[in-house]
Amino acid sequence: MRYEVLDHTADLMIRGYGKDLEECYAAVAYGMFDQTVDLRDVKPVESRHVEVDGMDEEDALYSLLSELLFIENYDNLIMCQFSVHIDGLHITCDCSGELLDKERMRIHGEIKAVTFHEMDIDPSVPQVTVLFDV
Repeated sequence: MRYEVLDHTADLMIRGYGKDLEECYAAVAYGMFDQTVDLRDVKPVESRHVEVDGMDEEDALYSLLSELLFIENYDNLIMCQFSVHIDGLHITCDCSGELLDKERMRIHGEIKAVTFHEMDIDPSVPQVTVLFDV
């Protein structure tokens, strides 16, 4: 997954890249998890299928990332592989990872929420930028 962390004064901003928006969304999801736990320590042993809809492109991406964050926070699953499919304003994501293991995994920090602030979806590059509340 290709992503970078951009400078931001108080929160976490991630930009994801790929050959298309589906890869960009997967890269941002990977980056979101990688900024909380070092994903080099995570194995893809448990899978989840996520489906979301949005009122517009930004809302659909927001819904996807929020659902993935919910899985992390409430199921204690750290996802490390993502396959995203976009069909208009409907997004499906097949992802895999494993239960959080605080003894074995290196924890970096906590993401509290996904935000719409400064969200940018640019299919011409393609790239996607998302700001997270930490």
